[in-house]
Amino acid sequence: MKKAVVCSSLEPQYNRQDIEVLSTQTVYDGFFKMVKYRLRHKLFAGGWSGEFERELFERGHAAAVLPYDSKRDQVVLIEQFRVGAMAADCQPWQLEIIAGMLDHDDESPEQVVRREATEESGLVLGKTQKISRYLSSSGGCSEVLDIFVSEVDSRLAQGIHGVASESEDIRVHVVSRNQAYQWLESGKIENAATIIALQWLQLHYQCLQQL
Repeated sequence: MKKAVVCSSLEPQYNRQDIEVLSTQTVYDGFFKMVKYRLRHKLFAGGWSGEFERELFERGHAAAVLPYDSKRDQVVLIEQFRVGAMAADCQPWQLEIIAGMLDHDDESPEQVVRREATEESGLVLGKTQKISRYLSSSGGCSEVLDIFVSEVDSRLAQGIHGVASESEDIRVHVVSRNQAYQWLESGKIENAATIIALQWLQLHYQCLQQL
């Protein structure tokens, strides 16, 4: 029986220099893009893997924000139709935090969430703080998503919003932090960025209330 190897370092063993990309081929180029990679990489046991192919879904990068009213302990969520949720046999109208794609290379994630907050909820964000950055599905998608929390006056959040030319139909909800977290625990909230943001808020809301 082989003895398990215990790694005491948290540093990755390999990096981008340990990958050889042999070729790339764009197999679809529409609203999103699909690229086929042929590559190989180093193995943990030593040597190199055989050559293999992976299709990669490239949808660009995104940013999302959880609007939080620390004075009233309320959060602002939005509800909209999502084709992916429909296809996955989940609730087609998803409860989410505000989010949007980076449209330009020189546009920062914080600029994106400030723009999207106005478009999707009519809110102007106050002081904004970074929560996290994550890969949405690294096995087959290149998308990276930055998540923020921002101070807002929840009394100003109401109505139906969205950009008509993008077929957006977005309803705003203002609920207590406790109610939003109960929805998370019950499975009513299924969106990853929203789950991450609400879990973070549950751990840090007292600090935000003291600012």
